[in-house]
Amino acid sequence: MKLMMCVVALAGVLLPAAAEPPEPAARAIDGYVRDYLARTGLPGAVVAVTEGDRVVHAAGYGHTADGEPVTAATPVPLASLSKSFTALAVLRLADRGAIDLDAPVQTYLPEFVMADPRAARITVRHLLQQTSGMSDRAFPELTLPAPDTLKQAVAMLRTAPLSAEPGTRMTYHNPNYAVAARLAEVVSGMPFADHLAASVLRPLGMTATRTVDTTADLPGAGAGYVRAYGRVIRRAHPTWFVNGSFGVVSTGDDLARWLIAQSAGRGLPRETLRAAQTPSGVDGSTYGMGWQAGRTAGGAARLRHTGWLLTHNSVQTILPDSGHGIAVVTNTGMVSGDDAALIADGLVDLIEGRPSSGAAPFTMTADLWLGALTLLSAALGVLGVLRARAWARRRRPFVRLIPYALPVALFLGLADLIGLVMNRAGTLEQITYVWPALYIWAATTALAALVVIIARLIHLIVIKSRHSSKKRTSAFVWPVPDDWPRYCLAVPLDGKKTT
Repeated sequence: MKLMMCVVALAGVLLPAAAEPPEPAARAIDGYVRDYLARTGLPGAVVAVTEGDRVVHAAGYGHTADGEPVTAATPVPLASLSKSFTALAVLRLADRGAIDLDAPVQTYLPEFVMADPRAARITVRHLLQQTSGMSDRAFPELTLPAPDTLKQAVAMLRTAPLSAEPGTRMTYHNPNYAVAARLAEVVSGMPFADHLAASVLRPLGMTATRTVDTTADLPGAGAGYVRAYGRVIRRAHPTWFVNGSFGVVSTGDDLARWLIAQSAGRGLPRETLRAAQTPSGVDGSTYGMGWQAGRTAGGAARLRHTGWLLTHNSVQTILPDSGHGIAVVTNTGMVSGDDAALIADGLVDLIEGRPSSGAAPFTMTADLWLGALTLLSAALGVLGVLRARAWARRRRPFVRLIPYALPVALFLGLADLIGLVMNRAGTLEQITYVWPALYIWAATTALAALVVIIARLIHLIVIKSRHSSKKRTSAFVWPVPDDWPRYCLAVPLDGKKTT
């Protein structure tokens, strides 16, 4: 018997223990995410869920744009979730007494100069709370040539005006955080990537997380997918400068560590976390420093930040009352996708005991309507061309051309219109990522209208030319001798003269 007990004990030491089945919460999360991928065709996602100081679930799903399986260790771009990392990197300098959050930025960064004297009153706090007065309307950075370094990104602001008095209005603007990162770089005396690693990442054990300068430095150079007509289409990402504002790359495992730090206060001073997570209150703003306060569908307090690239989107959520944290990154881009936010909202419903709504990106339905409208616009364009000759014979034809100029104007102003709705400035090319089906419909409608206008003008010119030719050949003037009375004899085509 003793021998048997020794054998069993030895086996327990030498043999690996059987893997414990995942807890019910983890199984429910895993099942929800897998169902979402199956329903929507989402190519890939990274999901991390925590509760207090423990990891409930961290996993990867699907594949990258390069066809590699996504796991909890796969590096993914966090997009604008990076702002909460940059905020902490700057706040750690304040913890050490190296900077004063309410001191002017130029105190620590004299190179920060704008084409507006009010910029001298912008403080470090204004940058982190996005209340500096800078905006996309005054400085449309994503439509301009991309810089290569934080120093160049700050130098570009020399020609930028302000759109508001510093400290009076919250306006989301990426350069706020590029300036903040450059400030941290100068004050710390080391590249921002090194300062972020030393002050934030390593203390939290986030050894697989880093920040990069441009999208070319992202995994796969930022390649991902966009949604169009119920399908996903692989797209490369154009080169953008992202450091400080949306350049952090992380993994599902590291995101779990990040969520625990944010919700349980592990590894960072609670006062520092509270400063980052507390809304500024400026003009009613709910934005803090890389976090925005709000409520869940069930009315519970929620801290959140979303992130968008043209080929990826992300969201991080903290539920202070329950101690849960959620982070989701998906490889679909911006408006056409928004899968990360939908998955995160579904997980919040799961945590709070509400049934899943089965939500899917709205473009999966809207694109079908836009596809039908695109075909209708093309058909009407063909019909307009076929009827152009009859149109040219009508009275006052030019008045009837005015409605056809509207689709052309809509297409040319589409980037401004989308920018107005999203409070961001962009280009027509970027709309081919943001909402491809909308771009195709607007472009097709504009092209059809333009072709109809050209066809009608051609027929109008031909008809006018023929009419003028008939007038010239229907009558001519006989030559009159100098000594005749000064009158003309009109001669019809039958050759009979009349006076």
